[in-house]
Amino acid sequence: MSIRVLLVDDHSVVLDGLRMFLGLDPELEVVGRATNGAEAVKQAHALRPDVVLMDLLMPVMDGITATAIIRRELPDVEVVALTSVLEDDKVIGAIRAGAIGYLLKDTEADELRRCIKAAAGGQVQLSPQVVERLLSEVREPALPERLGDYEQEVLRLLARGRSNDEIATALHVGEKTVKTLVGGILTKLGVPSRTQAALYAVRTGLVSLEETALN
Repeated sequence: MSIRVLLVDDHSVVLDGLRMFLGLDPELEVVGRATNGAEAVKQAHALRPDVVLMDLLMPVMDGITATAIIRRELPDVEVVALTSVLEDDKVIGAIRAGAIGYLLKDTEADELRRCIKAAAGGQVQLSPQVVERLLSEVREPALPERLGDYEQEVLRLLARGRSNDEIATALHVGEKTVKTLVGGILTKLGVPSRTQAALYAVRTGLVSLEETALN
């Protein structure tokens, strides 16, 4: 089954280019496009993509606001920010809104395709340039509910960059069970994304930075 992708950018030439080279991969299916955040939210509800590739700087509604709405209303839809800016407020804003990844528009086509597939599988995807900013600026949840030992193991595997399928194999459970467990972890921690959960794992010493997908 192909991974369904919604493209969001206010420049038609970018949308055309993305559609062209993503279309070369039989594992990816571009199911729609939007030119602003408001349209992205509407399209996400209508199309239910697996991954939204989201620009951040757009008219009507910016990508950070749209990401927060999509993640709140459609928690099964993953959002990857794809942008030309590396400003701290944009990086931190996108991750706090719930984006599972943050990539720059100069990312090579093959790497972008790989990242979309990984994001669809629940793997955190960040450009190396953003990691230091995130660890220094994204705070731990104020009063997280304590995780059980099993949940801590799931979080440890998640932070190490394992996909849902890989976590399921390691714990000898179904992939649907993993998704349920991860959803419960996010709720207990009070965070909207796996990325913030992974950052929490590093900041609290559950895993070291060197062990994680953030390194």
